[in-house]
Amino acid sequence: AMVAAIPTQAGYCQLLDLGANVDCSAENLYQFAVMGAVAAQALGIHRPRVALLNIGTEDIKGNQQVKLAATLLQNARGLNYVGFVEGDGLYRGEADVVVCDGFVGNILLKSSEGLATMIGARIEKLFKGGVLSRVAGAMAMPLLKRLQADLAPARHNGASFLGLQGIVIKSHGSAGVQGFQSAIQRALIEIQENLPQRLHGRLEDLLP
Repeated sequence: AMVAAIPTQAGYCQLLDLGANVDCSAENLYQFAVMGAVAAQALGIHRPRVALLNIGTEDIKGNQQVKLAATLLQNARGLNYVGFVEGDGLYRGEADVVVCDGFVGNILLKSSEGLATMIGARIEKLFKGGVLSRVAGAMAMPLLKRLQADLAPARHNGASFLGLQGIVIKSHGSAGVQGFQSAIQRALIEIQENLPQRLHGRLEDLLP
């Protein structure tokens, strides 16, 4: 499964799968949750909250695969499963790891990147609309630049393939210098944390 960091109000959320597996069974989603939790721990989150992305938070919501995966996760040992999360809850930071199939995950990722770019362009355009707008823009520009840099897709470039025997990071096809730097940085963290071996050891404990 491919996993990458998505910015939220609380910091970041690890989202997977991002497109490696378009059609997923309940068992696949369960395995993604286990791998995502281990990856989040390697990034410094002691007891990551794991959630399934769904169209509602009620138990009756969702397709059959998501409902079955929820049952598996509820019975999992050692996982901090917190239930379903909707798209807005993801951005509020209600979970540290959010699991979905690759079809949904890829659409969500690309939509997030497009939204961040659009908001930055809209704000820049507003502050160029007139004299007062330019003055206000000049005063707010340092904060806006920090926000734009924090939400920039290039800063979060680099999706990690989990479940392999080695470390593989996929870069965005349109990535520039900063994007490749972010991808390399993620690879370095996974090397330092010895992520493949950590995954192997924890999977034996968590998978039935």
